[in-house]
Amino acid sequence: MTTKHEQLLEYISQLPIGGKISVRQIAKALSVSEGTAYRAIKEAETQGLVSTIERVGTIRIEKKKKDNIEKLTYAEVVNIVDGQVLGGRTGLHKTLNRFVIGAMKTEAMMRYVTAGNLLIVGNRYQVHKIALETGAAVLITGGFDTSTDVIRLADELDLPVITTSYDTFTVAAMINRAIYDQLIKKEIILVDDILIPLQDTYYMTVTNQVSKWQELNARTGHSRYPVVDSNMRVQGMVAAKDVFDQPKHLPIEKVMTANPITVNERTSIASVAHIMVWQGIELLPVTDSGRKLIGVVSRQDVLKAMQTTQRQPHVGETIEEIVTSRMEEKPSGNDVFYTVEISPQMTDQVGTISYGVVTTIMVEATRRTMRKHKRGDIVLENITIYFLKPVQIDSQLMVLPEVLEIGRKHGKFDVSIFREGELVGKGMLTAQLIE
Repeated sequence: MTTKHEQLLEYISQLPIGGKISVRQIAKALSVSEGTAYRAIKEAETQGLVSTIERVGTIRIEKKKKDNIEKLTYAEVVNIVDGQVLGGRTGLHKTLNRFVIGAMKTEAMMRYVTAGNLLIVGNRYQVHKIALETGAAVLITGGFDTSTDVIRLADELDLPVITTSYDTFTVAAMINRAIYDQLIKKEIILVDDILIPLQDTYYMTVTNQVSKWQELNARTGHSRYPVVDSNMRVQGMVAAKDVFDQPKHLPIEKVMTANPITVNERTSIASVAHIMVWQGIELLPVTDSGRKLIGVVSRQDVLKAMQTTQRQPHVGETIEEIVTSRMEEKPSGNDVFYTVEISPQMTDQVGTISYGVVTTIMVEATRRTMRKHKRGDIVLENITIYFLKPVQIDSQLMVLPEVLEIGRKHGKFDVSIFREGELVGKGMLTAQLIE
């Protein structure tokens, strides 16, 4: 017999993708209190079955597969950028393949925009329309809106049009950060990655006798088994020490360890390892939210998984890493300068280099200069950009850092940025030096 909570979760999982869900609707459908319905919706959100968006409500979304975890739904993008949905609400459950920054002429931009993309762009109504017709959703930056024709088209095509008050660089950084965070989560091995599923798990029931343990032990060679009731809920664990010298006809529930520690499929293996070592446990039952048995994890599997994790590098790239990875060192006599090419992701909503990117370039150039002086790293205290000209996409920049003053713990630096020999940016930095 399933609990009301389990029935609610099952009901939510069967609802159509993209449909709206409300506490009142769930409560009425299954004749439960609104408090019970609310808790079930929150649990469904934790499980990735629904997403709640301000001013839109809660919608049913497709639960991500493990190999698709680095992709975001449009509903998640709305929450990430504190956005407002102007049109195409019924498409919020869809997953975006990649995002494209629209900081170039329309013809050039549309070469990069394909179905399933998210186009990040300012108040260019015609571009919004073309993107939707291509099959891409639209994220409008700078707090701008769009035309009624575009909103009507978005509703027809089930493609969201979202607006946010943030600029393009900030939005790209926020989305990139969210993708990066998901990639890190993907690399964290969870119980779900290593558990022995229920169909391959040996377990006992509370009605079994000690003779059943002896039979399983002779057949499998294992000495520890979870004990469940008629509804598959875990009631105990039984090991060799529990049945030693006990009569064969004695019920297992008389000798088992009741109310054992259990974990769920979202528990990290680091937490499981800590529990196993601290409690001296060799085998842990894995249960769902209703404490029903769905598998087991052994200490041996956990240790093997942790060894594998230590050998695997992290992946993913933040906006800062995108900027700094494009900087190349060039020798010039006794001096060194750096070159960097401006890509679409480094521009603001009008297609010129973002103020945040200029700051990142200056700080990174200074940091690399100090490393060459064998002075270790820097911690930025203050930066003043007192000259800056607009720099277009695809421009090649030359960055020339200069040490103005350097002490034991502090330094002052001047950084100049040139494009085709013309000064386009100049800033002064003060920083702490870390030997």
